[in-house]
Amino acid sequence: MVEPFKNLINGDLIQATGAHLKRVWPAFDQKRFVRVAGHGLAALEMKARAMQIASALEATLPQDFDRAAGILESGLAPAHTEANLGGMRIGPAGLAGWVIWSLGEFVVRRGQDQPERALKALREFTQRFSAEFSIRPFIAAHPKLALDTLHVWTRDPDVHVRRLVSEGSRPRLPWGLQLKALVADPSPTLPLLRALQDDPSEYVRRSVANHLNDIAKDHPAVVADWLADHLPHATKERMAMLRHASRTLVKRGDARVLEAWGVGSAFKGSAALKVDPPRVRIGDTLALSLTLRSTAPREQKLVLDYALHHVKADGSTSPK
Repeated sequence: MVEPFKNLINGDLIQATGAHLKRVWPAFDQKRFVRVAGHGLAALEMKARAMQIASALEATLPQDFDRAAGILESGLAPAHTEANLGGMRIGPAGLAGWVIWSLGEFVVRRGQDQPERALKALREFTQRFSAEFSIRPFIAAHPKLALDTLHVWTRDPDVHVRRLVSEGSRPRLPWGLQLKALVADPSPTLPLLRALQDDPSEYVRRSVANHLNDIAKDHPAVVADWLADHLPHATKERMAMLRHASRTLVKRGDARVLEAWGVGSAFKGSAALKVDPPRVRIGDTLALSLTLRSTAPREQKLVLDYALHHVKADGSTSPK
């Protein structure tokens, strides 16, 4: 049986977190932290577990935010130098992995009056897991300070900090707070993306692509303009990034984006689609067969997509 994903945040993680905080701050009430963080843990889903650990930190760390943030930073494991943070876990070296979600939430709750200090802590946290959720409330509440800080971070030597610049400021980050001001007007983050689109790390460039794809959902012309400016003479790395950034608009059939990729002309010829069998039950196999017959005198470059319409609970359908 597959272990539930929520169990990555478990009693052992809470015990280890308490031990590390006790190690760096002997006055830490470890027993109270473990009791509050672990209360009814088995019945909680993943986000609720992370939020409960943050509440336990609020109950046991000093009221002075600068001091509390310093204690958390002192308990961190060494920074992770590889692009993939997926394998990071709390261990003998210090705090890392999923518990960082809770540390970031603590900073969100207690650091709004000291945003510069809070952003300094998030820069440290993101090198041990990610601070993409935690930084978003600061972008919303302190946009000038946050964006000025992100501009500086585009030149940070750490790949995770540079990725945070793009990922943390995405208008529509999945699971994250929607940044409504950036949904309405994405222009404040465009200089950040311009600075990072040719980053040496594919990990960062992919985040830039996802950020541009977010923008495309609300402002397709912005991304079409971006392609017009940045696709000509692009390196293969930038071209791959821009292709990923274009995926939503390609599926929508956006004329300018298709033209930018050299597939703006209609297919010259005939197309016949066969669906076999015409009716299926859940669990059956469905075969789609498409026959294209070209009438053009030369090779044609095409984009082929199909949509499956999923029936929702209310009986309506949603295409994928």
